[in-house]
Amino acid sequence: MAIKTFKPITPSLRYKTVADFSVLTPKKEQPRKPRKLVTSLTKTGGRNQFGKMTVRHIGGGHKRKYRMIDFKRDKREIPSVVASLEYDPNRTAYIALLNYADGEKRYILAPLNLNVGDKVLASDQADIKPGNNLSLSSIPVGTLIHNIEIEPGRGGKLARSAGGFAQLMAKEGEYCQVKMPSGEIRLVHSRCRASVGQLSNTEHENMTIGKAGRNRWLGVRPTNRGVSMNPIDHPHGGGEGKSSGGGHPRTPWGVPTKGYKTRNNKRTDAFIVKHRR
Repeated sequence: MAIKTFKPITPSLRYKTVADFSVLTPKKEQPRKPRKLVTSLTKTGGRNQFGKMTVRHIGGGHKRKYRMIDFKRDKREIPSVVASLEYDPNRTAYIALLNYADGEKRYILAPLNLNVGDKVLASDQADIKPGNNLSLSSIPVGTLIHNIEIEPGRGGKLARSAGGFAQLMAKEGEYCQVKMPSGEIRLVHSRCRASVGQLSNTEHENMTIGKAGRNRWLGVRPTNRGVSMNPIDHPHGGGEGKSSGGGHPRTPWGVPTKGYKTRNNKRTDAFIVKHRR
């Protein structure tokens, strides 16, 4: 897959890049989307159930439909065929529509080198091929994996974005050592399942937005700097002229940023073999 550039007939097109989507199934060749796999998606605008803004810079954006993705891969021992590779507006990786032998259809995250017509299987006896889903105990050490469960049967939670992958490093008794995309090495139970391969759309990190309006399409509203605000609105605000704010960088609520550790989950500390730092 390549990145598409544009002839700069406007200032924003000079730097804008998009994916060329050459690996995806053309729309006229895609099978009709099953109704139960596509649902409506409501927008929050960053507000909670009381109408209070709890997340800033969210609002607007293009209307979307949500595709129900099978993160659990709990349809075991039943072979399936890839019917189409599709774009999903709700995530950075591409998705694949599977036609199972019993007639059911499901969406999964599409790994790299998965093509239309390929056979995919969720089984501990499956081959180590992109898209197949196995328990960690059945996957050879050194294999690249994605969509990894943290607890058996709860569905994949780790390594799910474009180009993402983790690596199975070692097996020790009931647990396996998995190297995360961040570099962290973590213990995961060997009964947890994972899919084989690196995720698709590896060039996503090299895309250039090109213009502010494209961020608005994605539902991202403008962000204002703290130093340009008044003291009542931000700890960096106030001062005559262009002052630098003074003190250490912090959020509008006074929490330090840029290197301040916010992780506080002692229950899972024992599962981290090597921290990402």
